[in-house]
Formats: sequence, structure tokens, C-alpha cells
Amino acid sequence: MAIHNLTDRRHDHAFDTGNRAGERRMWVVVAITAVTMVAEIVGGFLTGSMALLADGWHMSTHVAALSISGIAYILARRWARDERYTFGTWKIEVLGAFSSALLLGVVAILMVVESARRLATPESIQFGAALVVAVVGLVVNLVSAIVLQAPGRAQSAPHDHGHHDHHDVRHHHHHHHAHDLNLRSAYVHVLADALTSVFAIVALSAGLWLGLAWLDPVMGLVGSAVILWWAKGLITESSRVLLDREMDAPVVGQIRTAIQADGDVEIADLHVWRVGRASHAAVLCLVAENPRTPDEYRARLAGIPSLVHVSIEVDRCAHVACP
Repeated sequence: MAIHNLTDRRHDHAFDTGNRAGERRMWVVVAITAVTMVAEIVGGFLTGSMALLADGWHMSTHVAALSISGIAYILARRWARDERYTFGTWKIEVLGAFSSALLLGVVAILMVVESARRLATPESIQFGAALVVAVVGLVVNLVSAIVLQAPGRAQSAPHDHGHHDHHDVRHHHHHHHAHDLNLRSAYVHVLADALTSVFAIVALSAGLWLGLAWLDPVMGLVGSAVILWWAKGLITESSRVLLDREMDAPVVGQIRTAIQADGDVEIADLHVWRVGRASHAAVLCLVAENPRTPDEYRARLAGIPSLVHVSIEVDRCAHVACP
């Protein structure tokens, strides 16, 4: 059996190095939210304030959603070198974003139901106490949003990878900044809560000083509609990545242009999918009358920095007819 030197042909599949800075900020926000949740629930029991209790339990849903995002970071990092994950573990983070977005949508739907119920059957509201809770919630969520928006929140540094079968290529690329869906989902959660606090402050102030009690459930409906729209955007974006719907990405056109530059070779089959925030993998089947070497095709793709794992199959074919 032949023994070959495969040193420069093998590599790990950790295509995304993660976002440690974002992960740390995520857990800071989880801690802030959890402390506020406990304080409100305890305060609600001690003072008998239903407003405090309700907001405390509402905060618990955000602790759960933010924890999902934080755990996704941990699992993606822990299993990053596990060879059982063919194209790395970055999509664990995307799955966390998807799950968090679903939870956000559920909370918005519950807000719709509760607001509609209160419109149909108005309840007495302790405007003063509820206003204090809304202001506290707004401050907590604004602080959380500032923490999550700190510089470097979408930082990712993919490695230089290239998979080599009998017709493979390897590419070089540079440090790249891209979008962190997991961190964005957490940011949308705290932003959504801040928005509901603003709406609540407006409605409660109108109820306290103008007697417009009906404005409170109306603002609940408005806020839930905005949150549902944000949740829909997150679900759409994360599901697109999870389902590998990338064939309309700009990198696809770049690959076609680079490979077919000489007018001889054509791409018969092309599959592109994302394996990191700024990293793509691709499989190409090329047909050419005068096929070139893998190194020559590699050189053509060297200018596309996001390609980290590319496999190419090359077939020779007559220009007019091909079996």
C-alpha cells in the first residue's frame, strides 16, 4: 500500500473561532437581568405589588432566552474540534438564535392575548407602582443593550482551510468581520423589552395624569406587533443559514466569474453553504475541453476570502457534445 505525505492536505474543521467577547457580554447581561428578576419578585412578595411580580416573571423569560444564546456559545466552543461535526459547530450558535427568536415570538403572542383580554375586560391599574417598574425595566434593558453593543460584538476570524480530494483547492483569506446572529438575537430581546417599557411608560403616564386607562392595552398591542416583526426577521435570517439557502449570496457569483474566466471551463454543478460568520464551503463540478490543474483553479479562487473549504471535480469534455 502506498504511503503518501498528507500533512498539507489535512486540517481541522473549526471554520469559525467564535465570539468570546460577545459570549462574555452575553453572560454579563444574563446576570444583570437575573438579579433584576429576583429583586422584582422578592420586592413584589414583600410589598404585595402585582406590578413588580408580573414584571419579575416577565424578566424570567428573557433570562431563559439570553441563557439559550449563552449556552449555544459554550457548546459551539466546547465541540469546535470534534471531528463528528463535519463542517464545524458554528451552526449551534445559529440554532441558539433561532430558538431565542421563537421564544421572542411566543412572548409577543402572549402579549397580544393579554392586551386583547384587557381591552375586552378592563382591570384596575396601580399606575404609580407600575410606572416605577416600567422605568426600572427600561434602565435595565438600556444598560443591557449598551453592554451587548460594545465594540467587536460581531468579530470572527476564520482559519485558512481547504479540503483536498483528487481535485481540490486551498485558499488564503484574511481576518473578517461578519454578523453574529446569536448576539443579535440577544440584543433584539433586550431592545424589545426596552421598547415595551417605553410604551408602558407612555401609557401609564397617560392613565395616571389624563385618565386614559385604555391606552395601556393598546400600547401592549402596538409593542407586540413590533416585537413579532423583529422575531420574524430573526427567524427568517437564522433559518436561511440552518437550511443552507445560500445560492443567492454574492460569493456564488464571484466563484462563477473567477472559475469561468477563460471561456473554456464551465461550472456544471455548484453548491455553496455557510460554515461560519464569514466563511463559506463550496463543492464544484467543472467541465472543460482542456482541463487545467487543481493549482491553477486554486489560484483563480484565491481572491475570494470567505472560501475556506472547497472541493472541485474536473471532467474533460468535447466542446460541442459530451456523453
